Amino acid sequence: MNDTANDTAGGQNKPSGWAVPGGDPYISIQNVTKRFGDFVAVDDVSLDIYRTELFSLLGASGCGKTTLLRMLAGLEEPSEGRILLDGQDMVGVPAYERPVNMMFQSYALFPHMSVAQNVAFGLKQEGMPKGEIEERVQQMLDLVQLDRFGKRKPHQLSGGQRQRVALARALAKRPKLLLLDEPLAALDKKLRESTQFELMNIQENLGVTFIVVTHDQEEAMTLSTRVAVMNEGKIQQTGTPSEVYEYPKSRYVADFIGSINLFEGTVAGIDDKHGTLQVSAPSAGIDIWLEHDGESLAQGQEIAVAIRPEKITISKDKPEVEENLLQGTVDEIAYQGSLSIYQVRLDDGTLLRVTSPNLTRTAQRPIDWEERVWLHWDRHAGVVLTQ
Repeated sequence: MNDTANDTAGGQNKPSGWAVPGGDPYISIQNVTKRFGDFVAVDDVSLDIYRTELFSLLGASGCGKTTLLRMLAGLEEPSEGRILLDGQDMVGVPAYERPVNMMFQSYALFPHMSVAQNVAFGLKQEGMPKGEIEERVQQMLDLVQLDRFGKRKPHQLSGGQRQRVALARALAKRPKLLLLDEPLAALDKKLRESTQFELMNIQENLGVTFIVVTHDQEEAMTLSTRVAVMNEGKIQQTGTPSEVYEYPKSRYVADFIGSINLFEGTVAGIDDKHGTLQVSAPSAGIDIWLEHDGESLAQGQEIAVAIRPEKITISKDKPEVEENLLQGTVDEIAYQGSLSIYQVRLDDGTLLRVTSPNLTRTAQRPIDWEERVWLHWDRHAGVVLTQ
């Protein structure tokens, strides 16, 4: 896929710096490896991040994302490789001399200090004049909408308010780069969702480059201009949220980001003239037809076809189509308000996951347990995976 300067991601509408030809990266991670004894936590990672991005490092626990963040902060040194910030080599530069601040998962607020004192702490350490500190603290509290809470102690605040105090303290020193380690993990689901939009607005207003570490796929997709998916110390794929979700490059990324149905098969036919691909998929019991974008494939090559649950339509009546059509029995149903999730068992025992929006307000299910149903998807719904 080609990026354009008008791409939007994570709900933000801003120029895509990475798409500008010849644009210089603000942060350049070059062949960085980090070892702890015999264990390789970060394995030969190269990554460019651009000015004013809200960039997410996404992966499961132990994948190396926090270690990479700590190297950016100066809390760990790379075993190999270089990290450049605005063209300056950061290797060997201590944390306190870097134009970087870090917001920890625990927020690490001082319980004996007021909100205002917490925000002012780093400024006092730098010896800023008292009048300037008071002005800066007020600016930060206004920014995070806590101007009326300056005299309160952290224990008198909600989880979301404490999160904003920690953010205000991290931003008070006006860093060029802010690192956030699982910043919303301690919040409940509804508060986390609302705080995501607050965080995006603050970042956009300030123009500070944010790098967020998270294991939460929805959080990364909502917040980010771009996402890097990590696994076992390596970057598996980097792209906008829509690119990573709609065009995963490997089975791991397809499975890690959201839900996926995978059909293992072999290439049965390639029609470059009409842009179609035919895949023999024994587990589906049919040949799957897909749009073909010209990727180099060979007759008989083993591949997988990935299809997202929301791309599949489910019905009790047989659709008037001839391809990508299956029949199965509903095993399980999960009602989630806005949508229903169906687990459908094909005749050979294969389970498929299908999601369907609940468009009508009714307590009765249009499709029930143990019912026979038809499943269908369009040619453009499937993605070919060779890794």
